[in-house]
Amino acid sequence: MNDHTASSRHLQITFDAHDPRALSCFWRDALGYVHPAPPGADLPEGADPLAAWDEFLARAGVPEEQRNASSAVEDPHGHGPRLFFQRVPEDKVAKNRVHLDIRAAPGLRGEERMAALEAECARLVALGATRVRRHEPAPPLSAGFIVMTDPEGNEFCLD
Repeated sequence: MNDHTASSRHLQITFDAHDPRALSCFWRDALGYVHPAPPGADLPEGADPLAAWDEFLARAGVPEEQRNASSAVEDPHGHGPRLFFQRVPEDKVAKNRVHLDIRAAPGLRGEERMAALEAECARLVALGATRVRRHEPAPPLSAGFIVMTDPEGNEFCLD
């Protein structure tokens, strides 16, 4: 086995979006992620990475209308996948074939689990998500979950 096949892979999940920056801000806040600094930038504690990106793109000569072509967020602890958002002109027209599950109540069961999911649902609705429907626990196959959509209509579940 050569070195290439033995190395691990990093996962990035890519979203098509009308407004990459706004959608990345929703998922940043939903997951506790952060926007990475621009290449070569060493941001001081508390600095706004989005402002740093605006300055970086302006210095690079990127026209203002192209500066929201993409955005990304990362797990600050390096455990979760990077999420990348790219601007596309077309609307979303069908159900996602792949979606994210936010594990908001791991290990909880019954009413305690559903109460935790409802609390997380309320937090995400305040961030711009939409509640679609609640699925009650149906042991042993389902512990219960809530289907939601992000601000651009991408389905995800609170699990």
